[in-house]
Amino acid sequence: MRRFREKYIGDKAFYKALFAIALPIMIQNGITNFVSLLDNIMVGQLGTEQMSGVAIVNQLIFVFYLCMFGGLSGVGIFTAQYYGNKDDEGVKHTIRYKLWLGLIITIIIILILLFYGKQLIQLYLNGTNDGGNAAATLNYGQNYLWVILFMLPAVYLGMLYSSTLRECGETFIPMISGVIAVFVNLIFNYLLIFGKFGFPKLGVVGAAVATVISRYVEMSVVIIWVYSHREKYSFFKGVLKTLKIPLSLVGKFFVTGMPILVNEGLWSVGIAMLAQAYSIRGLNVVAGQNIASTINNIFNIVFIAMGDAVAIIIGQYLGAGDMKKAKDADNKIIACAIFTSIIIGGIMFATSDLFPQLYNTNASARLIATHFIMVQAIVMPKDAFLHTSYFTIRAGGKTIITFLFDSVFMLAVSVPVAYVLSRFTTLDAAIVFALVHAADLIKCLIGYILLKKNVWMNNIVKE
Repeated sequence: MRRFREKYIGDKAFYKALFAIALPIMIQNGITNFVSLLDNIMVGQLGTEQMSGVAIVNQLIFVFYLCMFGGLSGVGIFTAQYYGNKDDEGVKHTIRYKLWLGLIITIIIILILLFYGKQLIQLYLNGTNDGGNAAATLNYGQNYLWVILFMLPAVYLGMLYSSTLRECGETFIPMISGVIAVFVNLIFNYLLIFGKFGFPKLGVVGAAVATVISRYVEMSVVIIWVYSHREKYSFFKGVLKTLKIPLSLVGKFFVTGMPILVNEGLWSVGIAMLAQAYSIRGLNVVAGQNIASTINNIFNIVFIAMGDAVAIIIGQYLGAGDMKKAKDADNKIIACAIFTSIIIGGIMFATSDLFPQLYNTNASARLIATHFIMVQAIVMPKDAFLHTSYFTIRAGGKTIITFLFDSVFMLAVSVPVAYVLSRFTTLDAAIVFALVHAADLIKCLIGYILLKKNVWMNNIVKE
């Protein structure tokens, strides 16, 4: 027991340092996801078709978020290690690389959604019409999509600066900007969805306009703060005087970071394919899964923040060459993530039938949502382990391994399981959902072996 405590339980100083980084991320994600719940409920008051149309488009936009996250965080491995090594010039090069890569991703995704948005939405409307009208859902989805595309440039620039701050240990300012943005979003949602205080009643279009406004506010807050505090983070000084990056570093960033970009892109595509597989069971499942996903995002903020903490803390230890501290901290962060997820998952399970009652949808969609929430609560400790394991392996630059561990497993195992069960059986959608998660136990075993072998303990910025 003593050995267990020493290996997996930290002292007061350790948890103080951990939560100094993780707590602002938790607060930001918590407020963001809570306001998203309120947004979701507001859209849900318009009807099942409106809620489903918005949910489908958000599933497509999720692909953009993860592609951007993967692209920026791939080079962010170097940012954390350069910062840990006190190399300002190295950090500057990573910012310039992010600028170019993010621009390319944004342009590609906008063009795809402009020309193929309708066809992509229709992929989710091939099941039964139980719970709503497919044609109306498509119309609402398209109207929402055309407006939400204006948001993408703001997300790109906001993530560029916020991710760099986080990788250097500054999580408070991204939290503040995120909190401001979600309240702006909430206020304008209320005004524009329902036409309050003289504003036009725009329905789902109003929800999209509110989201676009909030993202530009978030971007502006971060950028203004960065350029008014350049003394604190000297690597922002003159960072954009040139956009040139040494070719040798471009190759290095590309080789290490591209697998993460591809991984996040394919993983998000895999998630979209899973949602499409569940949608075969009907529009009620689309609505129910949307509700369950929104609720799950509120409850999983702790282990999500732990993953970010792993990327920051372990990345800086590795950059400084302190492998012993990196290993010790990683064990304790993963243990903390699993333990807290057991408690939070229990609370989520106990309250699983309460949240769906807040939505203006039919009883069948509410029941499906409740069943999905129960499954998500049960598997939360598994998800916590996989999430922190992924970020551990990634912190050491082993991005090919994370690619195989994450998206390849998703496309080779999870998606085929969902495809076969949804199309060739009559199993309930929630049972299919549970069996897909059960397949992740194989992935847990692989993750445990990789952590045990210390394949992630590398300094990738050492000359």
